[in-house]
Amino acid sequence: METRQPMSKREKRAEEAPEGPIVVWIRDDLRLDDNPALAHAAETGRPVVPLVVLDEDSAGVRALGGAHKWWLHHSLESFASSLRGIGSELTLRRGKAKDHVLDVVEAVGATALFFNRRYDPASRRIDDAVETALGEDVEVERFTGNILHEPEAVQTKSGGYYKVYTPFWKNVSETGFRDPMDPPKGLKQPDDFPKSERLKDWNLLPTKPDWSGGIQDLWTPGETAAQERLEHFCDDLLQDYEAGREKPFADETSRLSPRLRWGEISPFRAWHTANAYASRRKTIPDAAIRTFRQELVWRDFNYHLLYHFGRLEADNFNDRFDGFSWRRSPKDLKAWQKGLTGYPIVDAGMRQLWQTGWMHNRVRMIVGSFLTKDLLIQWQEGERWFWDTLVDGDIASNTAQWQWVAGSGADAQPFFRIFNPITQSEKFDPEGAYIRAFVPELKDVPAEAIHAPWEADEKVLAKAGVTLGKDYPKPIVDHGEGRQRALDAYQKVKG
Repeated sequence: METRQPMSKREKRAEEAPEGPIVVWIRDDLRLDDNPALAHAAETGRPVVPLVVLDEDSAGVRALGGAHKWWLHHSLESFASSLRGIGSELTLRRGKAKDHVLDVVEAVGATALFFNRRYDPASRRIDDAVETALGEDVEVERFTGNILHEPEAVQTKSGGYYKVYTPFWKNVSETGFRDPMDPPKGLKQPDDFPKSERLKDWNLLPTKPDWSGGIQDLWTPGETAAQERLEHFCDDLLQDYEAGREKPFADETSRLSPRLRWGEISPFRAWHTANAYASRRKTIPDAAIRTFRQELVWRDFNYHLLYHFGRLEADNFNDRFDGFSWRRSPKDLKAWQKGLTGYPIVDAGMRQLWQTGWMHNRVRMIVGSFLTKDLLIQWQEGERWFWDTLVDGDIASNTAQWQWVAGSGADAQPFFRIFNPITQSEKFDPEGAYIRAFVPELKDVPAEAIHAPWEADEKVLAKAGVTLGKDYPKPIVDHGEGRQRALDAYQKVKG
């Protein structure tokens, strides 16, 4: 006689659970594929009500930036269409999440609420408050959907959390995690869907003026486009990824950052798809696939810091920097934001950001170092600008990266390591292709002069149609002087 195995906790709950509807609360996981909350709800065979709440009213929640809103509008359109394709509807609400989740649960008579976990302090407080308010009558299930490793599961030998990336990588690279889950083929409808707001009434798109033309030219939000980009990356770019990702003038990075930020694709799917390609195609070097894996784990590392530390966007991880003598210069900050610093690689990066909502990672480090070291302007100013202008502005990665480059973060670049914007430009954009693409006033300047045009012969500039101070600005700071000023300021707090 066959012996029956003991039921798992989830199987036991499913057997005992009532047959009422399940509300699936969607946040930064706008996808059908590998969406655990949605998949497990579909498996029950019970009615499913997908819900999105745009919450910018709850205490501590950070309002979305302008580029965020543009992406969210189009990604929600795509997600709603995908849900209709499997027989469901997306309910939209705007306001305090707790109020709307409780209202929808009551309106449809839901007996369960499923969602994928979030890790920033404000979101965790909201999720806990919702679960408490629902009480014992409504089952609440939380799932791992948007990072590879849960923060509680990765600990140092002393029981703390990792503050240095390399040992974090060594720990988690030795551990396995789940396979991605297939998208549901259909969702059972409730008797009536709850009242939904109209997306167009949220006014997420810019109108006066509409500054989104360049972003729209580069990006197509939505799960389908995300999957196509992952396939293209694995097919055509993964093989040379280790070197290609350092070329700002070429499309050789994964460009999955906004897809991961909005959950249009899961990190589990990205990891396993890349591994599958590497297994099938022996031409993909081990170093390339390892580098891609490390990028995904670096994202996890940032989320673990956020979970354990808290307000990374506001507070110095290294409190030594609480007493740092940052400069306040609205004029210099504006020049940096507008890409008018007189340093071509910096200006190209800042203009790429404004035009496309994205910036190459190598250039992000260059412009971040320039702001915090050459200009000695507080890193939070740069982080806020990126938050407003990046389509991939992420509450963990954006903040942790800014603290890294400023020297105040976990496992940070040492403050005394200051990027030279000229040598960085010469090394990573040797022919000036990236600069010419985004600083067109320098398009006719020869490669040997384009990285530091103020050092070029006047005849060379005249032939290129450039007069410094008129067609293109002179440097707003001397790099050598700015570097020394930064080092002097650091000496006072390094301890």
